[in-house]
Amino acid sequence: MTGSYRPADGLRYLYIDFNAFFAAAAQHDEPALAGRPVVITPHRSEYSSAIAVSYEARPFGIRRGTKIREARHLCPAVAVRPARHDRYIRLHKELIGAIETVLPLGKVYSIDEATFRLDRTQASPDRARIQAEAVKSVIADRIGPSFRNSIGIAQTPLLAKLAAGLQKPDGLTVLMMEDLPGRLSSLALSDLPGIGPNMAQRLERSGVTNIDALWALAPKQARAIWRSVQGERFWYAFHGYEVPEPATKKGMVGHSRVLTSGLRTAKGARPVARALLLKAAARLRAMDRLATRLTLTLKDEQGRKIAFEERFDLSTDSTTFLRALDRLWERALEQVPELRRGARLGSVSIFLHGLVGEGDAEARQGSLFDGPIEADPEEADPKRARLWAAIDRLNADEEGRLARWALPDRQPDRPGQTRPRHVMLADQRDLDLDYLGTKIAFSRVPEEREFHY
Repeated sequence: MTGSYRPADGLRYLYIDFNAFFAAAAQHDEPALAGRPVVITPHRSEYSSAIAVSYEARPFGIRRGTKIREARHLCPAVAVRPARHDRYIRLHKELIGAIETVLPLGKVYSIDEATFRLDRTQASPDRARIQAEAVKSVIADRIGPSFRNSIGIAQTPLLAKLAAGLQKPDGLTVLMMEDLPGRLSSLALSDLPGIGPNMAQRLERSGVTNIDALWALAPKQARAIWRSVQGERFWYAFHGYEVPEPATKKGMVGHSRVLTSGLRTAKGARPVARALLLKAAARLRAMDRLATRLTLTLKDEQGRKIAFEERFDLSTDSTTFLRALDRLWERALEQVPELRRGARLGSVSIFLHGLVGEGDAEARQGSLFDGPIEADPEEADPKRARLWAAIDRLNADEEGRLARWALPDRQPDRPGQTRPRHVMLADQRDLDLDYLGTKIAFSRVPEEREFHY
């Protein structure tokens, strides 16, 4: 196995983690918020919870998940701002572009984390620090001082990420192999990427309860505990070997929405689910993919969830998906009678699964036992296809031509608010659906166009 991987030649990765990125973006856009406690919420509601908290707010006991009413009680001076995900993407691109004037981009991991490559001439501790200081300077000079960041430098992306987490906010840590595992001994196993609660329990059952014990494993032992080659790959990356990251393939497209107080019944949530589905369908068409399954997930206010799935032939057709959702919704009402009696919901999620590329003939053949996957008969209707393609173009409105003709109540009323959808279902008309489920997933940075589907 060691023939597949080789030890990295010195310090080759700079990992940057932007501290409290959403809150920093608010402080950047509103200079009056600089140095003030700031909380970011998913939408404008006193009943929502914080999804990001500035470092100035944390001494008051405010954390992610704190209810806004509680945050105001803990810190009356706290500034509360709704999330502006399209703005975060633009700032993310500006920040990455600024850093690329110093170092080449390695990989973007999320909206607020990325690696950059150090060449052999920059692989010593002193020279790597010089590059890190240059990165911090270019961010402050070109973008602004609000975007504090923690930088880790190490032989592999995994070790560089761990180094970045050792000093927050605004840290700079160089992690040398000769300092391991001692430099990381203060971390819990769950602090390491890829070790969630289940894996931590599996490690504990194998006698691995801390970083030192994890470090002492052999590669084959790690593979046995992980029950896959991923354990061996983790071991090598943890020990400073270059491990190519496998290509990922998108297996689903979907959106979730935390429901505001007026939409927390089955009747109120249904048009939200339909709107989320239309958005997912538009994304699916933009990806040139077809779907074969739809999942509806409902959560109550205590976080308990129930999911329903509908299968259908290959399709990109929104009408097909809406009909499938109607069937799922009726099934939910039948199986959960409390929904008919006004039970309170917390969120709704919609996901399209079983994705197949438009030109993926092999996938269309299906399995030996299932036979070929057929296309939805209505999918072949050229009029239907042209209709949904036209709706996608109208809602994208990439040049903003239609936005200029929008009715006054359809115009964005605050900076950063998404442009209006020009074609929507009638039952969406009076809903507050800013961003319509498009949010920053911390493993994916959405395209800007997704905010206008």
